[in-house]
Amino acid sequence: MNMIEVDDLLRKFGQITAVDHISFNVNKGEIFGFLGPNGAGKTTTINILCTLLLPTSGRASVKGYDVLKQRSQVRRSIGLVFQDPTLDDYLTAEQNLHFHAYAYGVPQNVREKRIGELLGLVELWDRRKNKVRAYSGGMKRRLELARGLLHHPQVLFLDEPTLGLDPQSRRHIWDYILTLREQEELTIFMTTHYMDEAENCNRIAIIDNGQIVALDTPDKLKDSLGGDVVTLKAEDSQAAALELKERYDLSSEIQNGMVTFSVPNGGTFLPDFMRGFHSRLLSVEVRRPTLDDVFLKLTGHAIRDQEVDSREQMRRMRRWRR
Repeated sequence: MNMIEVDDLLRKFGQITAVDHISFNVNKGEIFGFLGPNGAGKTTTINILCTLLLPTSGRASVKGYDVLKQRSQVRRSIGLVFQDPTLDDYLTAEQNLHFHAYAYGVPQNVREKRIGELLGLVELWDRRKNKVRAYSGGMKRRLELARGLLHHPQVLFLDEPTLGLDPQSRRHIWDYILTLREQEELTIFMTTHYMDEAENCNRIAIIDNGQIVALDTPDKLKDSLGGDVVTLKAEDSQAAALELKERYDLSSEIQNGMVTFSVPNGGTFLPDFMRGFHSRLLSVEVRRPTLDDVFLKLTGHAIRDQEVDSREQMRRMRRWRR
């Protein structure tokens, strides 16, 4: 069963196309990820699916409910953890959850039990009486996860769930997310630009400039590169790349003086290759491909290379909205 269905979705802000005719489905119970740089269209897509933003054209549904025609039903079916914090810092954790429960119409006879269960799950029960302004960033994120699940949603949207957290806090948040997914039987739609975070997904859609350029499991996306990744440092990188093409029919990319190419079974390929290679090599490295490699291959740039341009695009979009 598809919990989310998107067909030819388009969203424009003036002359800027934020989401460019994308289509995909999310299966019940899976963790589905949007991987891409800031400004790629990830948050815009989530906002449309959560009925916070109208599409320019196209169709989308969540749990069978149309995001345009059945907005109330969609909102009752989903939980949402925003990219930016939205807790009330002057209330306690318990008060924040009580306010959310009231807003979503959680019956009073189940409210206390549900709040207690979730605070226990995210290990904040002992801090429930503390004001949120005294919480660390990781604690606030855990409380937002609990709040997003308070009304028993079947689909949880996570927009950059660990943005700005230190590596240890990020690992802990993902421990909670995976535990909550199992205990709550959730379907999770998340966005991220962290490659290691995307590895937690059952399937990933790589999105760049508003378009989905690939969609598959993390392993299949990495396998699509054709094998292991070999990186050479040579005295003359251009000559090394030319020799790779002419003698081995291997296409390569040069970045920062390093020559990178892919081959099946890199460990067995390298010994004979190094003995017969004419260009003088200074170093050789072989490794399994990563999602960084996949993104670079599909888009021609790394996610971090896109960040500056993405910030400018976001500024232009904000100016248009005003």
